[in-house]
Amino acid sequence: MVTKRTVLTFAAAFYTSACVRPSPVTVASVPAMAGSPTSAAEPQDASAAIIQQGTAVSLPVAAITETAAAPMPAILDSVHVSPSDVTRRAAEVFGDSLLAAPAEHVDSAASAPSWDIEVRPYESTERVEHYVRMFSGPSKERIQRRLERGTRYEPMIRAKLKAGGLPEDMYYLALIESGFDPNAYSRAAAVGMWQFMTSTARDMGLRVDWWIDERRDPMKSTAAAVRFIKGLKEQFGSLYLAAAAYNGGPGRIARGLSRYADDFEGTTGDDLFFALAHKDYLRNETREYVPQLIAAALVAKEPERYGMKLTPLPPINYDSVRVGPATPLAAVARAAASSVEQVKDLNPQILRGVTPPRDSYWVRLPVGAADSFPAAFAALPKSERVGLRRAESKKGETILSIARESGISERQLSLYNPNLRRLRSGKLSVGQSVLIPSEAVAAAAIAVPDPAIERYSRSHVTAMHVVTSRETLSGIARKYHTTVAVLMRENGLRKALIFPGQSLAVAKFSRTSSRRAASRMRAKLPKNAKNAKNAKN
Repeated sequence: MVTKRTVLTFAAAFYTSACVRPSPVTVASVPAMAGSPTSAAEPQDASAAIIQQGTAVSLPVAAITETAAAPMPAILDSVHVSPSDVTRRAAEVFGDSLLAAPAEHVDSAASAPSWDIEVRPYESTERVEHYVRMFSGPSKERIQRRLERGTRYEPMIRAKLKAGGLPEDMYYLALIESGFDPNAYSRAAAVGMWQFMTSTARDMGLRVDWWIDERRDPMKSTAAAVRFIKGLKEQFGSLYLAAAAYNGGPGRIARGLSRYADDFEGTTGDDLFFALAHKDYLRNETREYVPQLIAAALVAKEPERYGMKLTPLPPINYDSVRVGPATPLAAVARAAASSVEQVKDLNPQILRGVTPPRDSYWVRLPVGAADSFPAAFAALPKSERVGLRRAESKKGETILSIARESGISERQLSLYNPNLRRLRSGKLSVGQSVLIPSEAVAAAAIAVPDPAIERYSRSHVTAMHVVTSRETLSGIARKYHTTVAVLMRENGLRKALIFPGQSLAVAKFSRTSSRRAASRMRAKLPKNAKNAKNAKN
């Protein structure tokens, strides 16, 4: 029962339907709306709170009039009502829609999205609209997954962009490049979240060798990307021209601006990119690059508008410690009371399951693990702290026989010894130094080609194939829908000879591509040769 005297005055529409016995009343006696910015002690104007099972419901009324001292008519002074009675009467007059809690009032100006890159001037261009439809339509689930993945790195990336003097919304460049995947790589051998080529990465100060590929390091590669983009912006005077140069190369952008200088007279800033894009000059990928960036920024800033509900990930956070040469990640994980997978996730740049064998290296640990790490690591058995050993090949030994003795697979051992010399029989030449990883190191290694290779192949490298006994190069070519010539070229083979245990970089061609290649080959055959082949069939 309501025991405080309240008069609810509903302007012209709602007959005063309830009041209670006289007593002073304050707004504090009415629960505030959930999520309302108004506190319990503040007056609530132009609305009346109807309490139903602990939920405050606001009604569109003229005012709440509270009378602590004014005399009330006797007929009202004796009426007792419950909250449900008031709610029911309100529903009769105004309809059930009033029983739903109103949305929290939001200042539309304050909640409107904003960007620190030029988005609004170009959002109505045909290509931007095309990609907005694509990102919010056929590709919506993929874009949503990538945006969610990016939330783990977003605070770090935005902080580095701001520190480097670049707009923070260039963050979305990594969405277009890799979907925020630190381990992404392209068929052109661009690697990491920011898709650096080996030569460019080294120019920007990143370490790229057989042991370490810092293009996969989210923090270091982001710092390098900021330096690179900043230099391009200073060169071209436009952020979007800098983005195009990031994708297509600064030389090509500079030549295009020179070629069409007369046509572009009077055009400045980011408009220059769109002027250049309208010429038949840029590669299609580069022409579409900036519209994709703008569309990504539009969709990502208002995901609900485009039917997305993002679940953010915790921001990446870690401790760091310096460890000695050839330290297994498994030992690091054990000393940090963590898992190998968690340590690998924090250190994707360490390729071979072990730190480089010739120098110490900083590794990242879960937050809170650094303080106890030195003592815990020192307490590990020496066998766990040493991840690599060397042995000399003996007469009659093969990669397979050494691998079996070491408790690892032939493929794993081949990964660490890509240049071992083999006899025609497949046995190893005597006296070679064989690098043998421990089982824990081999298990934590990533099977990727040598990062020093600037271009893996014309097609997408999908695996490293380890040759087994009785396999032939032609058989392997058929398996991967390619040709012997391509396998030889991609693996630097001078002769079509392979040996058991040998690792081959393989590129998976589609069957359609293979049929087209076969058709081209047949077209080059002399007419009589084609007729002879058809006669056989």
